[in-house]
Amino acid sequence: MSKTELDPDLEYDPVFLHSRREAVIIFCLWVMALLWVVPFCYFNGYGGNVDPNTISMIMGVPTWLFWGIFVPWLVADVFTIWFCFCYMKDDDLGEANEGANIEEELAEYQAAHPSSQEGGA
Repeated sequence: MSKTELDPDLEYDPVFLHSRREAVIIFCLWVMALLWVVPFCYFNGYGGNVDPNTISMIMGVPTWLFWGIFVPWLVADVFTIWFCFCYMKDDDLGEANEGANIEEELAEYQAAHPSSQEGGA
């Protein structure tokens, strides 16, 4: 487990550490896609000297759209599938015992909230 610099006795839960690492990776992929798609599409699709009669095509789609939208989308999908099925960790969240002993929980609740025992919907 990891210890913080501020409080050496504080240890982070492994589930938190895995989740944070996975979130950072996904965010970095999003930033990389943003830094590719927006400038590429702007300069190649909306640049100053775009002539509709001379736009190059790939499979009937403008080249800037193919390389600026379709390919990054495909790469992001492939990465996401790999990331979800091969990289992400399935952490043990502990034993779910909520509601295991409902009578005991109900008695504790009624002891803590005596006014809720009187008639009400």
